Amino acid sequence: MNPFAPRIALFAETRDSHARALSRRLEAGGAEVRRISLAQCSFDTTRRIGIVLPGYGRALPDAAIVRSIPSGSFEAVTRRLGILHGLREQGVLVWNDARAIERCVDKSTTSFLLARAGIGTPATWTVESKAEAERLVRREMMSGPLVLKPLFGAQGRGIRLIQSPADLPEAGDVAGVYYLQRFIGLEQQGFRDYRVFVVAGRAIAAMVRHSTHWVTNVKQGGQPLPLDPDPELDSVAVRAAAAVGADFCGVDIIRNRAGEAAVLEVNSMPAWSGLQKVTEADIPGEIAAALLLALDSVLMRRDVG
Repeated sequence: MNPFAPRIALFAETRDSHARALSRRLEAGGAEVRRISLAQCSFDTTRRIGIVLPGYGRALPDAAIVRSIPSGSFEAVTRRLGILHGLREQGVLVWNDARAIERCVDKSTTSFLLARAGIGTPATWTVESKAEAERLVRREMMSGPLVLKPLFGAQGRGIRLIQSPADLPEAGDVAGVYYLQRFIGLEQQGFRDYRVFVVAGRAIAAMVRHSTHWVTNVKQGGQPLPLDPDPELDSVAVRAAAAVGADFCGVDIIRNRAGEAAVLEVNSMPAWSGLQKVTEADIPGEIAAALLLALDSVLMRRDVG
């Protein structure tokens, strides 16, 4: 074991293919990697550093990368995000940090930040009562259908097309929050949108997602296809990542009827198995290299200071 190797905590629930690939690339770059579940970490204010991570004793890692956060009660997930906040406060480099994850997990905040940054994104409304959602749908349905998405959902699960107030589910089915977005999908020999993967302010890979259904997520049956370099999509994706403060992310983009790019979502804990099939880029290698480079800068500043 190299006592000078940077110590990196990999927050992941299992050693899935993504976690294994990230771990291997980081170790190849000279890092000592320890996989930990955020549920196993704790606060302890009797300690100088105030945070306990399994395997690190009374010290902390030099950096941490978040592959996944275990699900749980609102209180449990809040505490796990609190651990990430705490690590950052203690000077640990965290990718992505809690603030970026919170901004992306909450789709309404993502939409707000994208719009505020002047990035194209479908018109979005978020309300907490079915009566208000019905009023919105009645008002907007003349301009076309809307899409209802779970505020915290991922991989296309639970989304539905809303063409009239009668299509709206009861509040209990959407955790009391109606996240409604203008539907701008186009049927042109199937439906398609784009996933651009951004690392450290650079678009490193992209794909088309094609499906006979308007839900194009790979997990929902969408087919990943290669995408020729598209500077416009790359630029939009990089700006979207900056708007939410993500160090690495997957940005979902669609083109509207006029051909304009619009960001649908930004995923701060993205999988890449589908994208990796159609790109020559070594996605985990790109993430690992960028994280180690950023860590070098942090450690250098620390030494100078």
